[in-house]
Amino acid sequence: MQFWEIILTSLALSADAFAVSVSIGMGTGGLLKNAFRAGIWFGAFQGIMPLIGFLIGRSAAVFIESIDHWLAFILLFAVGANMIREALKNEPQTGYDTGRKEMLTLAVATSIDALAAGMGLAFAGGNMALIPSAIAAVTFIMSFAGVYIGKFFGSKLCSHAQKAAGAALILIGAKILFEHLLTGAGN
Repeated sequence: MQFWEIILTSLALSADAFAVSVSIGMGTGGLLKNAFRAGIWFGAFQGIMPLIGFLIGRSAAVFIESIDHWLAFILLFAVGANMIREALKNEPQTGYDTGRKEMLTLAVATSIDALAAGMGLAFAGGNMALIPSAIAAVTFIMSFAGVYIGKFFGSKLCSHAQKAAGAALILIGAKILFEHLLTGAGN
């Protein structure tokens, strides 16, 4: 993956965490504390889950090498489409409680897409030393900022950010598929 693709992937995968962070910011109390808490929890899980997905994908690579480009496309498309579908629901956001149990639940829930993306990256041959670090860093920044944005702007931005992120993942998946098909390696 090229640098711009890593950044775009990181931004796309951080969209769910950003949306939840905006909701956290809409709640009351401890703005700085909640911003750091959201950044650390979401950043850590968004960085770890692609590694887990990558390891799962690599262990299955021997069995699926001939269709890996299709699997990368399907996984990234599914994650992206789901993000867009969730954004289109237009359900009003309310503030979340930010205790440890709630943050663990939210961090896992918002990083499932990163697990699937990690599997897709295993098939696409992504740099797994750089990509999870970039995803974690971007997610930390987006989540930290999301808490502040939520405090001041509310839920108006969440839906638009999630739609754009879903579209970006779909486009990256399509690029992987088309590059493979254009090289003549795919059947």
